[in-house]
Amino acid sequence: MNRHSRRAVLSLGLAALLASSLSQAAEAPRPEKREITIAVGGIGVMYYLPFVIAKQRGYFHDAGLNVEVVDFPGGAKALQALIGGSADMVSGSFEHVLQMQAKGQAIQSIVTQGEMPGLALMLRKDKAASWRSPANLKGLKVGISAPGSSTQLFLNALLAKADLKPDAVSVIGVGTGATAIAALESGQIDALVGVDPSVSVLERHGSAVAVAVVDTRKPGDSKAVYGGSYAAGAIYAKTAFIRDNPKTAQAVADAMTRSLAWLKQATPQQIVATVPPAFYGKNQAVYQQALAKNLPSYTAGGVMTAEAARNVYQSLLPNHPALKRISLESCYDNRFVLQAGKQAAKP
Repeated sequence: MNRHSRRAVLSLGLAALLASSLSQAAEAPRPEKREITIAVGGIGVMYYLPFVIAKQRGYFHDAGLNVEVVDFPGGAKALQALIGGSADMVSGSFEHVLQMQAKGQAIQSIVTQGEMPGLALMLRKDKAASWRSPANLKGLKVGISAPGSSTQLFLNALLAKADLKPDAVSVIGVGTGATAIAALESGQIDALVGVDPSVSVLERHGSAVAVAVVDTRKPGDSKAVYGGSYAAGAIYAKTAFIRDNPKTAQAVADAMTRSLAWLKQATPQQIVATVPPAFYGKNQAVYQQALAKNLPSYTAGGVMTAEAARNVYQSLLPNHPALKRISLESCYDNRFVLQAGKQAAKP
């Protein structure tokens, strides 16, 4: 083959490669809004691990999105960012979607990250000795991540089971990480509604400081509190945003379902190598221990089940009677994760 022939073949090859690339790009729908902001309430907690993995492994980028993450000390603050317009979406609690719907705010979840909340009620050792039921919480100082966040909603659900009102305890916002642990260890609070990895850090001390008396990382405890699967950790947005930006919503769902699928086959060691080192600091072994306890709680494909949604509704209803006005089905939209699942199943 002479020089001119080789050059012609090379040109044809490059043209074919370019045509293939253009074809693939045309097949992928371009998000209406490439630059989006997602708020999260305590990014280092296990509750939001699927979201973190999607960000760290570049799944949002692959889906055509440039995601800015804004972290807050609790989910209630992340919700405020959405309502105030400084965030497009939230990686937060499905409970907040229901509460906002009851207030006339059209908000929907498009991805469900977990089926168990992974929250634990930790009591100081001296208080745990007399624990019999949530009725023993009366009069105690209880730490939560932030007022109105999922940790407080969990506390309220426990109190309701004992026919106690939320004001039966003194509630103190202590964050989700080292500050929460320090508040319990120092005696500032009698009990803590904690999330991993903080719970596992406390458990590392054995029963020297605190004991988990209710632990929804365990299916048995989660069922005892909620009656079955419970939607925990959602990606939600204003319904108007989803309606006006369906390709953007689809891109988010595509990234999140990839993340959930990866988590189902990843080892704790692989996950540790993926998350920011600040998540575990010097406690890598403890973080891996926490991972082992939480990995079964994540959904396989991000789909909201009727049972998981209903159990959230039932747990909130005693303290939020306005929920009787909402349509539960309007609080979530599975179209995007179902479409992502179809695309993933194609050969």
